[in-house]
Amino acid sequence: MNKLRTPIAALLAVGVTFGLFIFMHKLISSGEGVNQDLEAISGIRFGPVDIPDDVARRERRKPKPPPPPKEPPPPPKMEVNKQQVVQNMPKIDMPNLDNPMSGGDGMFIGNFGQVDQTEEGDVIPIVRITPVYPRDAALQGLEGWVKVEFTITPAGTVSNPRVIDAEPPRVFNREALRAIIKWKFKPRVVDGVAVERLATQTLDFSLDQG
Repeated sequence: MNKLRTPIAALLAVGVTFGLFIFMHKLISSGEGVNQDLEAISGIRFGPVDIPDDVARRERRKPKPPPPPKEPPPPPKMEVNKQQVVQNMPKIDMPNLDNPMSGGDGMFIGNFGQVDQTEEGDVIPIVRITPVYPRDAALQGLEGWVKVEFTITPAGTVSNPRVIDAEPPRVFNREALRAIIKWKFKPRVVDGVAVERLATQTLDFSLDQG
């Protein structure tokens, strides 16, 4: 019985295999009508694409350059009036001041050329600088004065100042020297030439003026 089982199984396997081949052949042959219907309905064709000759031979043309800009018109010429306008100056009536220039009882206007240069009164300050009142002296209520001797240069400036007297001593000396060095005077003129000269000035320190 065992000897017959193996040939029988082989025959069954061959039969099943043959049956499967026949079944697959029928399935393939039955699908040909469906393919013909699909080709009739479909509007899409696959194949070489035809390119027109005029499209392939079309050439690109460069655009024409824009016209050059027009030159702007020249600016108009301005006419310059060359006539000079002459303004008439108003006439001013000056009163006649019949006053002596120096000496006498009248008003002294200040003609320095006629002042006696040998007197001490010809030391005429042009620029005065008020000295700074010392803080300690102001707090203590101190007042006083400082007499300074110095040289007036030909330019009218002050050089070599020194204190020759002071009351009270050494309280206002520093501020007096700082102020007098900044003063300017009218220089002494001898034969038309400015020369140096010694001079003295007294600087007062008063709380009422400070």
